[in-house]
Amino acid sequence: MNILEAIKKGNNKLKENGIKSYKLDSEILMSKVFNKNRIDVILNFDTNLSIEQIELFNNLIEERKKRKPIAYLLGKKEFWKYEFDITEDVLIPRPDTEIIVEQALIFTKNKSRLKVLDIGVGSGCILLSILKERKGFYGTGIDIYKKTLDICKSNIKKLDLNYRVKLFKSDVDNFNYGKYDLIISNPPYIEKIKLKYLEKDVYDYEPISALDGGVDGLLELKNVIKNSSKLIKKGGKLILEIAFNQRDKVKKILIENGYYINDVIKDFAKNNRCIISTKI
Repeated sequence: MNILEAIKKGNNKLKENGIKSYKLDSEILMSKVFNKNRIDVILNFDTNLSIEQIELFNNLIEERKKRKPIAYLLGKKEFWKYEFDITEDVLIPRPDTEIIVEQALIFTKNKSRLKVLDIGVGSGCILLSILKERKGFYGTGIDIYKKTLDICKSNIKKLDLNYRVKLFKSDVDNFNYGKYDLIISNPPYIEKIKLKYLEKDVYDYEPISALDGGVDGLLELKNVIKNSSKLIKKGGKLILEIAFNQRDKVKKILIENGYYINDVIKDFAKNNRCIISTKI
C-alpha cells in the first residue's frame, strides 16, 4: 500500500465519523508517520508503506476518530512563531491567545529589561514567546501541576531560554517571589455549567482544570487579579485573557483592585478576548 492509498482509507474513516477536516487530518497524521512535513508527504504519494508504518497510521486514525485533537496526536503545536511540545496535561495553544503576546510586545516596545510573571504557565507558550522577542526580559512561570511544569521545562530547553526563566510549583495565593513589571495570565474562565457543551475534542481531552472558571466563570480571574495586585510593580501591566461576555465584570474587578484599564482587545471573531490594565 502506498501513501495515497492509505490516506484515502484514512479520509473515509474520519469522514464517516464526522471529522470535517478529514483530508487535512489524514495528511498531517501521515506526516507524523514519516516525521516529515505535510508537503513532503504530498509530493511522495507513490511511496510504499511498511507494515509498521501502516499500523502506526491506522492507530493514529483510530485515535482521531474518537476526536482526540491532532495537536495531542502530534505532541506539538505551533504558536506565535515557534513550535511547542504539548501533552494532554496542558491546554492546546490557540491562535486567539497570541493576542496576549502581541499586546505584551506593543506595551513593552521601548523597554529593554523587564521581569515577567506568567500565572498558570501551562506549556509556556505565552511567556516563552514574549521572551524570544525581548532578549533582555526575564520570566517566571508558576503552575500547580508538576507534569505541566515538566512540559514547560521541555519547551524552555527547546527554545534555548534556560538562563532567563524560573519555574515554581505553586498556586498564586501562596506565591510571593519578587515584584514584576508585566504579569500575564490565561486563567480558566468558562462557566462550570457550560463545560459539558464544549466540543467533544475539548471536553474529552483537554485538562478541565485549565477551563473551569467556577459557577460564574470569574473565580480564577478574581484570584489572579487580587494576588497580582501584590506582585506587580506600580505602573506595571497586567494582561489577561477573558471570555467574550466578561469584559464589564472583569473591568470592575480590576478597578476595585487598583488598576487602570488601558484597553480591551477583540479576537479574530470580533469577540472581547484580552484586557490590558496598569497598576496605579
